[in-house]
Amino acid sequence: MQAQPAVEDHTPQDVVTQATPKRPLFTLGQACATPGALDALEQNQQDPARFLARHVTGDWLEMCAQDQETNREALVHGARVFSAYTMKDGKKLWVITESDRSVTTLLLPSEY
Repeated sequence: MQAQPAVEDHTPQDVVTQATPKRPLFTLGQACATPGALDALEQNQQDPARFLARHVTGDWLEMCAQDQETNREALVHGARVFSAYTMKDGKKLWVITESDRSVTTLLLPSEY
């Protein structure tokens, strides 16, 4: 019997992101995370770099159309960029890059 290859758990957005590498749309600045976000990422065994990569390349598909448009406008006008993602356990993770692009923070909604 032939061994089956290991299959990783991916969301549809992960598959799209992996199949079509994208370039960063803006500068992240210093990346930081709140204690709650770090705990949640560790509990879910998820890499914060993956969420940062999705954020900076414009993978905002988990957000409503209006929020996606607000982010596109933020790129033109130099405003704050906000993303929301669902972790494996169903909890939300927010990623916010400040308008001056000096810092990007991963946080839980309850920590805002």
